[in-house]
Amino acid sequence: MHFSSSNWMTYSGLQSQFSFDAAQSRKVKRIITHPSYNDITYDYDIALMELEEPLEFTKTVQPICLPAATHVFPMGMSCWVTGWGQLAKTLQKASVKMINETVCREYLTNPLTSRMLCSGILSGGVDACQGDSGGPLSCFEESGAKWFQAGIVSWGEGCARRNKPGVYTRVSALRDWIKQYADSLLLGA
Repeated sequence: MHFSSSNWMTYSGLQSQFSFDAAQSRKVKRIITHPSYNDITYDYDIALMELEEPLEFTKTVQPICLPAATHVFPMGMSCWVTGWGQLAKTLQKASVKMINETVCREYLTNPLTSRMLCSGILSGGVDACQGDSGGPLSCFEESGAKWFQAGIVSWGEGCARRNKPGVYTRVSALRDWIKQYADSLLLGA
């Protein structure tokens, strides 16, 4: 599904909601949602935005690697979730750990699909929350000295609750769909 998004703007590199000096504003040309998105289960919870103009890479605006479809982020690996939440004036970040799917299924009431992954702190206290949806779950792999976007904040059962990890869209499972659109944009389609 494609949306006309002439009223949408992005602010890349924004660190504070009151300081737009270092941010790059761009109009959104179109938004592409996954055709299989399910608004009840949140399966295929992903969308792409095509910007009117490209971004310039700076200290606060950098590319991130997409993991291969076969890429596995080891359980227990520390990753970072970032977002504004509902109340923050500055961009928030939290260190969370990758959680095994079997463990995650034990704790969550709603079903997981192969296009979802879990991350969080099982003892509670740290998590993404309302207002963070669509934000990145970023993991640094020292072996290749690269940042990867492992997930996209999707849903959870409450926020930062004990034994209730956050659920993210698994980027590796949707890489081919992402690349299909990214490649067509590069070719000018």
